[in-house]
Amino acid sequence: MKRLAIDVRPGEYSVARLDASEPLPAGLFDADTDALLSVTRSRDEISLVCPTDTALPDGARTEDGWRLLTVRGPLEFTLTGIIAALSSELASAGVPLFTLSTFDTDHLLVKQVDLARAVDALRLSGHEVHTG
Repeated sequence: MKRLAIDVRPGEYSVARLDASEPLPAGLFDADTDALLSVTRSRDEISLVCPTDTALPDGARTEDGWRLLTVRGPLEFTLTGIIAALSSELASAGVPLFTLSTFDTDHLLVKQVDLARAVDALRLSGHEVHTG
């Protein structure tokens, strides 16, 4: 795996689940454009990855306390194994994660309590991790 540059993004994130028939929260896309916001809809659910302070509907199932690590991109579609390598490196360190990809790059979310261990594991694997 080639050496990757990874940025630890500021702020706390949440992963939320809504029923597939539920409308998206009003103003969802009016939030801070520097923050990651991901909406994925399947037949059974809508999953949101958003800053923790995002107003979500009552009854949304949420998992709070995530920190965002973003691989510097853009990444070519011909590159293979990026998520596999990073997830393997974090798994070896006992760090659970949630991943998602965009057109340009890959993102990893790790729990705040695991952030230091995740950064150490990625650095020990030869990646350049920027925390500031």
